[in-house]
Amino acid sequence: MLRLNNLSPSKGARKSRKRIGRGPGSGFGKTAGRGHKGARSRSGYTAKPGFEGGQMPLHRRLPKRGFTNIFKREYTIISLADLSRFEDNTTVNKALLIEAGFIANDEELVKVLANGEITKGLTIDVDKVSQGAREKILAAGGSVKE
Repeated sequence: MLRLNNLSPSKGARKSRKRIGRGPGSGFGKTAGRGHKGARSRSGYTAKPGFEGGQMPLHRRLPKRGFTNIFKREYTIISLADLSRFEDNTTVNKALLIEAGFIANDEELVKVLANGEITKGLTIDVDKVSQGAREKILAAGGSVKE
């Protein structure tokens, strides 16, 4: 019967470690499997990341494409449906959005998109408002300041 006191790994499951530099009989004596001369044979050798033994590395063989626009502006998107939680005749600005948990701080850029419907007359005072959202806000009796 198999018990905790007679458990053992199956045959071939555990392999003893390779003992290098222990004489010619081991097959890994003298140069210890490192070959003769060269950087890899010496102690302290570490290849740089991406080094391919002198061959042109992959990151240099591949073509470079596109560019990164350093002037890109990221906007936090807020839907009209999200604004329906505010009371009628409220001015929705960054301070109110921070309080409601839509944005984290005053530096974030905010854009209102026309996702969903709005029935309350709100005054929207954010960085950008899409054309569709502007029309829906004005139709509901609100106004837009940018």
